[in-house]
Amino acid sequence: MYEMQNEMGLSVYPDANSTMRLTFGEVGGIVPRDAVKYNYLTTTAGILEKEDTSNYEFRISDRLKAALQAKDWGRWGRDGVLYVNFMSDNDITGGNSGSAVMNGKGQLIGLAFDGNRESMAGDVFFVEGYCKSVSVDIRYVLWVIEKYAGASNLIDEMVID
Repeated sequence: MYEMQNEMGLSVYPDANSTMRLTFGEVGGIVPRDAVKYNYLTTTAGILEKEDTSNYEFRISDRLKAALQAKDWGRWGRDGVLYVNFMSDNDITGGNSGSAVMNGKGQLIGLAFDGNRESMAGDVFFVEGYCKSVSVDIRYVLWVIEKYAGASNLIDEMVID
């Protein structure tokens, strides 16, 4: 694959050589086909909407469900909403889960953990506008730590602007 891309004159990432990897991108949604549009973010309302007790991957514990329904977002919410995930056109691959996602000011805004279906071929060929990285919003992570897990002592140890 490397040789093919190189012969085509395409930019080719160096192979695993123990050097740091950086990627950049913009937060944004996707329009994969006619009349189909995906917003760039998800909220806690979506967690509750997707609950399915017959599907292990979509079960919500009673404790988490109660916490989500209480809507006590504290300083992590905005206008009564707590954001959970967002999409960006950062170019990631397997093994990037947990990688920091920062804004233009160098502030941590999320942690990359997945890609959309269209990005599955991204290891071979990145298609701008279709390949999307999915990241958990750091405010949701902090809410889970403080409000759901009750570990405000951890929050107190961090410098959070």
